[in-house]
Amino acid sequence: MVITRFAPSPTGYLHIGGLRTALFSWLWARKNGGKFLLRIEDTDLSRNSEDALKAILKAFDWVGLNYDGDVVYQSQRFDVYKEYIAKLLEEGKAYKCYMTKEELDTLRAEQEAQGERPRYDGRYRDFCGEPPAGVEPVIRIKAPQEGFIEFNDGIKGDIKIAASEVDDFIIARSDGTPTYNFVVAIDDYEMGLTDVIRGDDHLYNTPKQLVVYNALGFKPPKFYHVAMINNEKGKKLSKRDGALDVMEYKKAGYLPEALINFLVRLGWSNGDQEIFSIEEMIELFDPKNINKSASSYNLDKLLWLNAHYIKNSSNEKLVELLKDFWVDLENSDKIDAILNATKQRAKTLVELANEINKILNTPKEYDEKAIKKAFKGEALTIIKDFVELLKSSDSLNSKEDYHEVMQKLVEQKEIGFGKLGQPLRVALLGSMSGPGLDEVMYIIGLEEVEKRVKNIENFLKG
Repeated sequence: MVITRFAPSPTGYLHIGGLRTALFSWLWARKNGGKFLLRIEDTDLSRNSEDALKAILKAFDWVGLNYDGDVVYQSQRFDVYKEYIAKLLEEGKAYKCYMTKEELDTLRAEQEAQGERPRYDGRYRDFCGEPPAGVEPVIRIKAPQEGFIEFNDGIKGDIKIAASEVDDFIIARSDGTPTYNFVVAIDDYEMGLTDVIRGDDHLYNTPKQLVVYNALGFKPPKFYHVAMINNEKGKKLSKRDGALDVMEYKKAGYLPEALINFLVRLGWSNGDQEIFSIEEMIELFDPKNINKSASSYNLDKLLWLNAHYIKNSSNEKLVELLKDFWVDLENSDKIDAILNATKQRAKTLVELANEINKILNTPKEYDEKAIKKAFKGEALTIIKDFVELLKSSDSLNSKEDYHEVMQKLVEQKEIGFGKLGQPLRVALLGSMSGPGLDEVMYIIGLEEVEKRVKNIENFLKG
């Protein structure tokens, strides 16, 4: 059985790079009928944030990445780690190091002065003497001193690192708290991980974790290290570029399926296919097909995908989603007309809410350039005559009825459609942009059309 995990630290919010890693891990588990586990790496008690933890769990719930079993919290497992540390000490595979911070700083300064890479020199590796007084030791693991540390990465291929690159690193601090690479290896083993998919910023943590695996006689999982997401200029993604808390995307009006579709294509592909349902992602995904090179964040692509998912969402679903953006259509008798008129143009739910409000709310102000462009010559007279023609119409029960009256007026006056359409649009919506005028008029009704035309007349008269 394939067992994967995602292991965020609650020192900050979940950003899209982390969500993409979680998505890849989730897809691989689901494709194989396996398990996807969630572990919270909260051993840094001083930096943990309850708000960040809640936001991580909310983000998973929002995007629909369900995990199996209970969340594992590293902070609740300190006794387990202590047992393993004691085991390594007893077997002579780890040792107490009494080197002070000052001694370590001096060593590093000397090594740097000689052009060497700073590293611990192993001075307490085989120490048998009397421990120095007043020094609380750290615990270091005995790393191999010759040969190579090798593993096959499912994305990058064979990785071979000289053992000399990995010193006897600390597995427990002087206060007894275990370190990252130690607890990760313990937890991945105890949780039964078969495949670890993570960002390639962890690539050089892997040799250290393999040292722990080997010391404890554990079989390591298969590793896949995913290249980072860059901005469109090829630089590290920043908050300004889109490296935001995942829940900020919800606030900005993105649909979770659009964000998931966007992320799966950052570093993985299936030919030229751009739109994927979750079912297709599960069926087609294989981590060995993840690109070796970094992917590029493209906001236009995300907006295009989001527009696609908005356009193809049911109106019932959109009514629910729009409640988060202060638009409540539940009691409207023209829900379908409103949404069919607006959802074709909106790239985000924020835009959709704005378009709907633009139709439903009488304009309080008018675009100055639009006024100058639309209201020339007989423009005001034309739209006033149009209102009179509407009032004399036998039927105004559909957008088609309103369109017929528009057609009738331009034929009677022998004018181009724009002579009516431009001033009417500004009168009804306050600007030149928006949905079809026949749709707008059907939604707001004759009385409101008449009111808005009267308002523009008063505005123009000053």
